[in-house]
Amino acid sequence: MDNFGKYSEENLAALAKAKEAGKTIAGLYCAFAPHELVMAAGAIPIGLCSTRLEPIGAAERVLPTSLCPLIKSSYGAAITGSCPYFKASDFIIAETTCEGKKKMFELLGEWKPIILLELPQRTDGTYALEWWVSELRRCQAWLEERMGVKVTEEALRDTIRTMNRERRLLQRLYSFYHEDKVPLSGVSMHTALLGQVSPVDHQAYATALENLISHLEERVELGLYANTEAQPRILITGCPTGNGSDKVLRLVEECGGIIVGQESCNGIKTASILVDEEKEPLVALAERHLSIGCAVRTPNRARFDLIDRLVVQHKVDGVVDLTWQGCHSYNIESYSLRRHLQERHGIPTLQVVTDYSESDTEQLRTRIAALMELLDSRRESLSPVSL
Repeated sequence: MDNFGKYSEENLAALAKAKEAGKTIAGLYCAFAPHELVMAAGAIPIGLCSTRLEPIGAAERVLPTSLCPLIKSSYGAAITGSCPYFKASDFIIAETTCEGKKKMFELLGEWKPIILLELPQRTDGTYALEWWVSELRRCQAWLEERMGVKVTEEALRDTIRTMNRERRLLQRLYSFYHEDKVPLSGVSMHTALLGQVSPVDHQAYATALENLISHLEERVELGLYANTEAQPRILITGCPTGNGSDKVLRLVEECGGIIVGQESCNGIKTASILVDEEKEPLVALAERHLSIGCAVRTPNRARFDLIDRLVVQHKVDGVVDLTWQGCHSYNIESYSLRRHLQERHGIPTLQVVTDYSESDTEQLRTRIAALMELLDSRRESLSPVSL
């Protein structure tokens, strides 16, 4: 994990070298962003979502205080110049996801050139795929004109293979959590997964993942584990987290649980879906994007299906559903998810509505500790009685 602890600094150094070499940097904000298409055009895709508290004050001079902290932090980091990735970006590729982000993109258009792709809101019917393929073609034409390049099918297939390799490695990492005892805590796994957001050098990131997998395999062989079989196994769902906004994850493990999965757009949600390498590239990319279970789309069956698989594969005892304040899509969907998990799996769900500040940490600790006590008591009641 030391390598991943240094990853941010090394990645920024790689970004600086890329800019010096004249590379084009594309800023992206969402799981629906066409990374492979950007790479095939010769640009470097970089994630720009900010997860720190510090930029929010500046953003609130323009944005409403009731808005989602991720949007406020991202906008604040951009306008204050505190985000080196935003500063390095030559343009932004955005999508019509939640209402807050759409309006933020209008404002960011004053700072950087931007193309806004219209994401289909419904998940059923053939029109969604046809429409999103047409939007990806529009994005391709925009990239070609802006960068003065031609995106070839061969280049697009190469970048698809590159990204699929990373996703397979991330899937292998998550497979460690299928076992009763795991070699890495959920908080440490979260640190590793953050690298997938903005790797400048994808080969270096894949190598780092391979090294981490080898290290974890060695720990398993030596019997070195991060948990005991008695600890409640927790799945984190809902909104994405990051450096500076991981307090709920930390509290779960400080209160005695072990995080065995994170179903969010910076977790297994995106890594679980590969691009079909046999199909026409843009169609295959569009199919993958539209298979991502995000609450901005309706009906969101894909998210529930993924959580069903994770609950079974990772032997989940309880779910913590994280909702950032002001995120109406995930907040409303939390009701349906809680009901689904109770009816399908009979496991408790705790919804946590919070922001990036630490002001409610002790209150959250109390609620999360109560969930752990409930799960401990459920385990004891299901344990065989010794006579």
